[in-house]
Amino acid sequence: MVINLPPYHFPAISRTKIEKKHVMNKYFYNYFAKSEFYRNFVWNKDFSKKQNMRIGFDAKRAAQNRTGLGNYSRFIIRILSELRPDNEYHLYTPKPHRIPYLKEIPTLNQLFLHFPSKGIWKKLSSLWRIWGISRDIQKNGIDLFHGLSNELPLNIGTPEDRKKKYGEKRCKYIVTIHDLIFLHTPQYYHWIDRKIYQYKFRKACQNADRIIAVSEYTKQEIIDYFHTPKEKIDVVYQGCDPVFSQEIAQEKMEEVREKYSLPEEFVLYVGSIEERKNLLLLAKAIALLAKGECRAECLAENQRKKEIQVVAVGRHTPYVEEIQSFLKEQGIEHLFHFYHKVPYEDLPSFYKLAQIFVYPSRIEGFGIPLLEAISSGVPAIGCTGSCLEEAGGPDSIYVALDDAQSMAATLLNVSSDALLRQNMIMRGREYAKRFTDEKLFHSLYETYQKI
Repeated sequence: MVINLPPYHFPAISRTKIEKKHVMNKYFYNYFAKSEFYRNFVWNKDFSKKQNMRIGFDAKRAAQNRTGLGNYSRFIIRILSELRPDNEYHLYTPKPHRIPYLKEIPTLNQLFLHFPSKGIWKKLSSLWRIWGISRDIQKNGIDLFHGLSNELPLNIGTPEDRKKKYGEKRCKYIVTIHDLIFLHTPQYYHWIDRKIYQYKFRKACQNADRIIAVSEYTKQEIIDYFHTPKEKIDVVYQGCDPVFSQEIAQEKMEEVREKYSLPEEFVLYVGSIEERKNLLLLAKAIALLAKGECRAECLAENQRKKEIQVVAVGRHTPYVEEIQSFLKEQGIEHLFHFYHKVPYEDLPSFYKLAQIFVYPSRIEGFGIPLLEAISSGVPAIGCTGSCLEEAGGPDSIYVALDDAQSMAATLLNVSSDALLRQNMIMRGREYAKRFTDEKLFHSLYETYQKI
């Protein structure tokens, strides 16, 4: 089933009305699918008349996920539909009543939305996405299908299989691999989940015509773990929402500060608060500073004690309780402030209000929060060991994963040195210009054109 909403097809029906029903009302499907407009438009549309390319996306995460994979999926769909409007873009998602975040794509009314249409696939919508969808992709004449979140339909076969079966009419497949954390640090995953992920990811890499890795680090992991030829993999970095590089009215920032009772000066963390993100390292560094036990050789004895406020924004997990227990034990619970459900529209103000941003994650596929921070004009501190240097650039500072002393000394140096902060801000913003929509679009489209 496909729904298309180009503005030029609405002479008799208000565009605003259609968009409201289509995007915001969870019951829009029953309304729209039965309408005379839908029947006349969808089933009479001539799919044989191609424009430039007909591109399909696995849009489940774009429709349902507010964080990492969902943000990436919406970003890709947005920049392509904005910068190459001559193509057709088809979004495949399993549940028509669960698409709350698609409304964030400005060009949604120009896109095609596909859902499972047959009885069995409507009931088994999750299986449709990995099995039944391949038939719909071929039927719809999709030239290129992009699996945006680590996987492709399981039954598409290898590129050689598709060439034998469909010849030149075959659909080409690209998959984006974000990370292989479940293989690198298996202790953070249930063994069943690891087996499923390993099968899906390996299969996607085997069956894809080309693979996109979101960092050089992830590319090397794909080569090492799946023995994939490096010539098959392109590195196309993730971008971040342009809102983070834009100026925010002082009134808005003060409104956010008052709404959340934010400290006048604080260190910011953004990300899921789970063990892999290593926020306990920051807590240990704050404890050292509060007790004056930081061994920063460049500072005098009387400069080594400082109470630094921390604001942590992210999903609540049992790891939060571990951190809180440590803070209570050290008598510094008043220095940490946790926020678990911050609306996205308030997040840029958190960055702008922060004095320093810290992202101590043990392993990432890329590390979007670091890019958001330097785009916002915040000095950033990360950890070594994965790919964070690619996201934060050479002028952010990186410390060893478990070195609380080094983290404490870095925090003290950056918070005490206005000139250092200014240089980090200036050079960080310059580095962030590498990740503009236009530059990332060109990298992505080059990969598309290779197949």
